Parts: sequence; structure tokens; C-alpha cells
Amino acid sequence: MYVVATAGHVDHGKSTLVRRLTGMEPDRWAEERRRGLTIDLGFAWTRLPDGQALAFVDVPGHERFVPNMLAGAGPVAAAMFVVAADEGWRAQSAEHLAALDALGVRHGLLVVTRSDLADPEPARAHALEQLAASTLGAGGAGGTGGAVPSVAVSGRTGAGLDDLLTELVALTHRLPVPDPGSDVRLWVDRSFSVRGAGTVVTGTLTAGTIAVGDTLAVAGRGGGQGERRLVRVRGLQALGEDLRSVQGTARVAVNLRGVDRADLGRGDALVTPDAWRETEVVDVALRYGGGELPGTLVLHIGAAAVPARVRPLGPNAARLTLDRPLPLRTGDRGLLRDPGRHQVAAGLAVLDAAPPELHRRGAARTRARSLAPAVRETNGATDPADSAALTAYVAGLHLREHGLVRRDELRALGLPELPPDSLDVGAGWCAAADHWAKLTGRAPEELAGWEREHPLAAGMPSDVLRQRLGIPAALLPAVAGAAELLLRDGQVRRPGTEATLPPAVEKAVRTVEDDLAAEPFAAPEAARLAELGLGTRELAAAVRAGRLLRVTDTVVLLPDAPDQARRTLGALDQPFTLSQARIALGTTRRVAVPLLELLDERGVTERLPDSSRRLVPRASTSEGR
Repeated sequence: MYVVATAGHVDHGKSTLVRRLTGMEPDRWAEERRRGLTIDLGFAWTRLPDGQALAFVDVPGHERFVPNMLAGAGPVAAAMFVVAADEGWRAQSAEHLAALDALGVRHGLLVVTRSDLADPEPARAHALEQLAASTLGAGGAGGTGGAVPSVAVSGRTGAGLDDLLTELVALTHRLPVPDPGSDVRLWVDRSFSVRGAGTVVTGTLTAGTIAVGDTLAVAGRGGGQGERRLVRVRGLQALGEDLRSVQGTARVAVNLRGVDRADLGRGDALVTPDAWRETEVVDVALRYGGGELPGTLVLHIGAAAVPARVRPLGPNAARLTLDRPLPLRTGDRGLLRDPGRHQVAAGLAVLDAAPPELHRRGAARTRARSLAPAVRETNGATDPADSAALTAYVAGLHLREHGLVRRDELRALGLPELPPDSLDVGAGWCAAADHWAKLTGRAPEELAGWEREHPLAAGMPSDVLRQRLGIPAALLPAVAGAAELLLRDGQVRRPGTEATLPPAVEKAVRTVEDDLAAEPFAAPEAARLAELGLGTRELAAAVRAGRLLRVTDTVVLLPDAPDQARRTLGALDQPFTLSQARIALGTTRRVAVPLLELLDERGVTERLPDSSRRLVPRASTSEGR
């Protein structure tokens, strides 16, 4: 299906023309039919001679209802511009063209109506002259510039309708083909209730696919990313038929489960969950005549109309702060309208939907300089919505500003997941190449500083290194690996440092080792350890290095002490008492009691039930032989 919006001055025959083409009544309200003008959006459809379905969004032409016109035209890629032969170019013709130009609509067709009442050529010539200076003229007949195709018709007599259908077929052939696999963003332009069905919304699906049973998120209501309301697609209808799925481009009605009509209205959007980022602050490129813009305007984008505060960033860029968040991406087209003056203030294209904060003095000027290449790209001949150069530049700029960015965040912003000069560093993240080099260079430096401050530590706690580097926990293994560091048991170490002790501690431990080599179970007293300078931290370091075995806080032996004890105790008559064990080991009760408890835990010895006697199991004894 293809979708085309009508445009033109009030009472120039837009609805009459749609009625003749489709046989349907686009004016939905009795008040519209009574007054003979379109107040709200109307919708109708037909089959073109080549069999393609074409839907029309019939927009109001009256000045008071321009916001309604923008809600209908905003999501649509093509326009059928209508000018009456007997009245010619009028005020709302100019405002509608300004709106289409600001929205960047490049595909269109001029239709001169009421040709039975006046010679259509003067109106055609004047209208083509006006259209030539707009994006419709830039698109031209073949999308490369030139005259906008035109046809003269009479809605009353039907003259010229066959030529119009031929031109509409040609127009659909010029339209871009949307990607059915794209993320869904359906701007809602109507919301109503149907008895027995519940809430139904309509909109123009520009890309992607919606299917019955899908779960979508409601965006644009002001909730945070984690607060979005989820709704279920209960039914779908397009061209008056119930369907199981619909692909963009299409006019679609969606029956929803999980939301009340009052909670979903024009300007909200149904989006693929977790695929879009809602933003209240956005940097945009501007297309306007220059001069000073008012501080507050209304942003029209998609079907939404949101008040926005405007902060200039150079001559052709600005930062907009919105009254409520919207799901926006780089390349989105919209316009700023001054409702007080009833005119379009500027067209715009979204550059960055997640811009950095501007707090420091001169930050706005710096930001303007960084955006300048993107502004030139946007205001050039290339349609920004299709510009790989624009999205690549903004992605690179975003990555340089943040250093590390989640790949799904870049996609949610409409940017490539791997910008130029970036690295896929795993765990769903990408990094600017120079930033990653700095991180992997800093990691060993931070570790070396920690080791100097904590010479007896087992290593640097991984959380401390992560915080000092300012990286997410998921990326610490990648940083450690790239920096050739060991990450184990929540500690970061340099390879080969696990068994290293400071010189003073090394000397003291060797003294203890020499003492225990002569008397393996004569654990040094606390006073002896203090004399050697072996406190709690020093002993812990020696234990981690595998040099000593801690039996209790104050009893340390050599690491092979349990094996020696097993051999000695296995040679006793079984079972044996604590006293017999103490004598055989040549030690004191202070050492024998905790040592036997350790041997019990390890299965080297076994304490008999209801007895203070122990034995060395035969298997344990044979292992030691």
C-alpha cells in the first residue's frame, strides 16, 4: 500500500477529489459535511490501475485546523497538492507548502481542480513556480529535481481523472520502499472505542511490520523508559479488511488490549519495545530564512505537536527542550510552528536525540562547531532520513563524547551500531578506538598505584578498578584482558605477582619456614610473630602466596603440615587420643586441638562417636604411603 496526503487551501476541492477517486466519504463528521469543509483528518483508499492500493490522508485546509493538517501530513512521504483553477494560489496554499517543505516531503503531484470553471493554466503555472522552490521541486518528477508533475481535473464532470490516476501510479513508483524489518513507530492520529472490541487507534505505518498478538509500547506519554505501558495487538485492519499482519507503508487501524482510549491519543506512538529512546532534549538542524527565532515554539513531528523551548546553536542549528518526551531518531523530519503568528518558523531534521549537557561557559559554541558538518549534510541535497553519511557522523560524534556506548542505544537513536573508528568490545558495547586505548593503558597504572599503597593486598578489588576507570562491570574482563591483567575472585593482579611478598615480609616468612622445618608442628607464639613483624595482613599475604597454612588466627604452619600429620598419626595404634597425638606430633595443646579439627574437616582423621578418640582411616593412611 502507498499513502498520500492531500494539501491545499480550504474549499479547493481536496475532499471532493478524494471522493471521486475512491468512492468513499473522507469527511467523518456530520459537522464537516454540513459546513462543506474538512475539520479533522479523513481517510479513504482505492486501487490504482496497476493494482496497487493507495490510501489518502485528507487534511483540513482551513487556517484554524493547520495543526490537524500537520498531524496527517507529518508521517507521510508524498503529497497531492490541490489548487483550484478559479481561485489560484491562496494563503493556505502557501502555509501548506511551507509545512511540506519544512517536513522535507520530496515526492508530490500538483492537481488543479475545478478546471470546468476556469482555465487551469494560469493557476498551474503559478503553483508550479511556488512548488519549484520547495523540497517537492527538489524531488521533481524523477526524484532528481525538475518540474513537479501536474494534471488538471474537474471533480464535478470527472474530466482529467484518468490522467490523474496515471500520474498517481507514476508517483507511487517514485516512492522509497520501506523496510518491513524496521522497528515499528506508529504515530497515533485517531483514538476511539468500538463496542465489543475496545480501544482502536489509527495511523500511518511508515516502516516495519505489525502483527496480531504483537506487544508494543506506548511512547510519548511522559513516562520513563522503564515505565512505558505495554499493549497487545488484538486486531488489525487496513483498507477495511481484517488482517493478521500489516507492513509499512500502510494506513492501519489497530485494536489494542491493555489500554483505555483516554490513555492514548493523537501524538502518542506505538513502538517496538526497548527499541526506541524517548527524549525531551534534542539537537536539530534548521531550515529557515534566518533571523531570531522565538524562545518557545511548537514542534510538529509525526502526529505529535509539543511545545518546545529553543536554544540556538549557531546559525542553522538549535537545541530543543520539549514539554514531554518523544521517540525520536537521527534523520527524523519535523517543523517548528509559531501558533501566535500562524506560520511555520522553521523546518528541522533531528541530529542527536541524546545530546550532551551544556553547562560550562562556551559549551554551546563548542557544540555548534561539532554539529556543523551534520548541519551541512542535512541541509544539502541528500535526504537526511536516508543519509548514511549523516548517521555515521552523528554516531561517531556521540561515541567520541561518551567514549563507551551500548550498541542497542545507538540503534535506538537511529545510528549505526558500530560507528567509524569504533571497536566492538563485547557485552553489547562499542568504544571509540582512542578511548579504549587510554582505558587499557590506564588499567595497569591504576593497579601499580594500588599495589604501592597496599603492598600486602591480594590484588586490587575489581570494583575499585572499575570505578576508577569509569566503566561498566560487564566490560572489566575485556579491559583486563586487553591490558594483560589477571581478573580472578574479584581481584585484579599482574601476571606473576600472586606469590610475591615485600622484602621485609619475605625475610620474616623465611625465618618462620626455617623454624618449622626443624619442628613442623611447633607453631610460633604470637610474641614471636610480632617480633618478626608478621601481623594479620602480613600473614594473610603469606597464606595467599602459598607460603604458610593458617590453622587459626594465631596458629600458622607450613602448607605440607596436614600431610606430615597424616603420616605421623597413621603410624599410631588406632584409635588414638588427643594426648597421644600431641606427643607424637611434638607440639602443644594450643596447636594440636585446632590442627586435629582441621584434619577432621579434611577427612584425614575421623573422630569416633561419643568419644574423644580419633583414628586415621585406612584409605587416608594408604594415600600417605
